[in-house]
Amino acid sequence: MTLALAEEVRDAKAQGRPVVALESTLIAHGLPRPRNLAVAQELEESVRAAGAVPATVAVLDGRPHIGLDKAQLERIAGDERPRKLSWRDLAPAMAAGACGATTVSGTAFLAAHAGIRVFATGGLGGVHRGWARVQDESADLRLLARTRITVVCAGVKSVLDVPATLQRLETLGVAVLGYGTTDFPGFYLTSSGEPVDWTVHDPRRVAAAMRCQDLLGGPEAALVVANPVPEEEQLDPELHDRVLAEALAACERDGVVGQAVTPYLLDYLVRNTDGAALEANIAAMRGNVRLAARIAAVWTATAHV
Repeated sequence: MTLALAEEVRDAKAQGRPVVALESTLIAHGLPRPRNLAVAQELEESVRAAGAVPATVAVLDGRPHIGLDKAQLERIAGDERPRKLSWRDLAPAMAAGACGATTVSGTAFLAAHAGIRVFATGGLGGVHRGWARVQDESADLRLLARTRITVVCAGVKSVLDVPATLQRLETLGVAVLGYGTTDFPGFYLTSSGEPVDWTVHDPRRVAAAMRCQDLLGGPEAALVVANPVPEEEQLDPELHDRVLAEALAACERDGVVGQAVTPYLLDYLVRNTDGAALEANIAAMRGNVRLAARIAAVWTATAHV
């Protein structure tokens, strides 16, 4: 696979400096314009301030890019009809010379191929509500089951079936660490109400788990680091539950199905919480990229110890 590595990323890898992968779907699909570009630039600077190099991942004119320059970031942020590329869409997009923003699975796949071990995102995809009826599950889960990468996230998107997603991750052999918490985060919420099996309080413990993964060998599964949004920055839980119930009813009423469900629900939450859901999402991303940069720095410093 021919990957286009940004000069900053290429230099960092050559010099053994830490690199953090960032998804581009947040920019293209998750935030309103023009704020999406400002937030993307802020997150990249946050990674740099923490001592690592950001590598925002996207596909431009059929070529996967690991790290974007200013003009490329502006292009993804300004595209009015960007393609949303899961890992399964990468080959068709490359063959067609298409442009698109990568999801969690697309980003993790490309980052791992580029030799990047740490990836920061907002919330993972997962098992959709009503799975027994429609059997709708995000491609994120299976991809993470066979990709050796550490993903820092705020849990899974709260519009999904969180308990079922955790059970699915267990079945697939993907380990989950709660960072400073015994509860699995709830994306917009500090807690989903579901417990985690393992809790760590320091990036060194995360790096140690990564080293042990490599020592053990076996399936090339990911490590999920679940980092909760600070309680003072979360979406009000009562407001979240009320609006989500309304969103689910509206989704069924409007006949929304398949890949359109999650964007529909997330957009409904943002619009009907007066933007509070959006602010909680951005707060979660800020915390995740900072933590990912710290983990990457420790991992790089101890990789050959």
